Amino acid sequence: MKWIYHYCCDDFEQMTDINKVLRGKLQQIAEIRAPEVAEEQRSSDGTIKWAIKVGDQQVETVYIPEADRATLCVSSQVGCALECKFCSTAQQGFNRNLRVSEIIGQVWRAAKIIGAQKVTGQRPITNVVMMAWASRCST
Repeated sequence: MKWIYHYCCDDFEQMTDINKVLRGKLQQIAEIRAPEVAEEQRSSDGTIKWAIKVGDQQVETVYIPEADRATLCVSSQVGCALECKFCSTAQQGFNRNLRVSEIIGQVWRAAKIIGAQKVTGQRPITNVVMMAWASRCST
């Protein structure tokens, strides 16, 4: 897990402190794959918004850097059951709750992108905020 979550490694062969035989078995039976980015928008203040593919649908993931921290907003649902006029997600209606793997996948994909940009001065993710929980208020 250290390789996957600490180093954002998706190649078993690079996990050199794991026995070579076990790495080979893992290569045969498992796959580590971050969700695909369908679209990326960058703002002049450093904010990055991604449309992330989850199955045949998309959710929004947003990276917000600040002077002393960086927040990642991840989606927990595809669409939303509430009809808030200010929210573009509400215009889609509610489709489904995301699986845990799809939520973690958003964090992992963003961490891979931000981690790859360390030379550009991107602040590492320090906070994670769940979006699309407004419908929890309706229960």
